[in-house]
Amino acid sequence: QVQLVESGGGSVQAGGSLRLSCAASGSTYSRYCMGWFRQAPGKEREGVAHIDSARSTSYGDSVKGRFTISRDNAKNTLYLQMDSLKPEDTAMYYCAALSGFLCSRYFPAALTNPNLWNYWGKGTQVTVSS
Repeated sequence: QVQLVESGGGSVQAGGSLRLSCAASGSTYSRYCMGWFRQAPGKEREGVAHIDSARSTSYGDSVKGRFTISRDNAKNTLYLQMDSLKPEDTAMYYCAALSGFLCSRYFPAALTNPNLWNYWGKGTQVTVSS
């Protein structure tokens, strides 16, 4: 079992930055793929970025070059640095964990399939104004 708690969301103007954090419980955190997803009202959940246990990363096309995912296994924490934010980045952002077995089988395609992911946080809201 893995429990995930996101923090760091808020309101920012276009062009600004935010850093999201996701605190994970569980002694096997380092074995999981970790990911960030987002969902705007009326839209499907979208993969933003994910990182495997070897710290290989994958990003959604809409955030490449602007967002950076990282993990600190000693602190059981996942991060998402978001720079050059745009109004279209406004959404609820969710942290998710994927078992090592499924990650090794589906990485990097797992970013496009939220249904594969085993555990989810409750989300943190990001609002970007123009």
